Amino acid sequence: MHQLASRLRALPPSCGPVRLIGVDGHAGSGKSTFAGRLAEALDGAPVLHLDDLASHDALFAWTGRLLTQVIEPFRHGGTAHYTPYDWRTRRFGPPRPLPPAPFVLIEGVGAGRRALRPYLACLLWLEMPREAAWARGRSRDGEEQREFWDGWVRAEARHFAEDPSRPYAGLLVRQLAVGYEVLAGPLGGSGPERIVTHREGPPAMW
Repeated sequence: MHQLASRLRALPPSCGPVRLIGVDGHAGSGKSTFAGRLAEALDGAPVLHLDDLASHDALFAWTGRLLTQVIEPFRHGGTAHYTPYDWRTRRFGPPRPLPPAPFVLIEGVGAGRRALRPYLACLLWLEMPREAAWARGRSRDGEEQREFWDGWVRAEARHFAEDPSRPYAGLLVRQLAVGYEVLAGPLGGSGPERIVTHREGPPAMW
């Protein structure tokens, strides 16, 4: 993971003083766990979870909030303030500050969407077939979330059909039995160049 972090450190800022790193992939593919571990390797870089910007009524219609609450402040070197959504109470909470750190990770389905890509220093895609990822997500969340998952699967499939992320990924991340393997993505080279294999610690579950 530290080799990957070193590779990312060589990138120039992409949004004001910030290097925005997108971590995208299908729901259930392990984005949150991977982003957390990468953030640690980047000296505790903050992670913005797109679940905090989405809502029941707007699973993918959060672009405007992201641009106005996060991207525009970063572009001018200021602190972002976003309003996280509470999925239990179904309402947005008070603004939460997000400082313009050298690295900020944006994690979630759609982190590599068309409107966000111009501001990303690098897009990483968690490489897992969508059916396998969705099955793991359903198993994780249990029977009580089955109705939500049914709606989510349709919305995610529609989103990626209209605005795919994987073709624009600089790096592909594959979860191993223990750790990760990082390969050059569609924008990272013409062949499957191996970048780094990380085998420390227990297997990542989600």
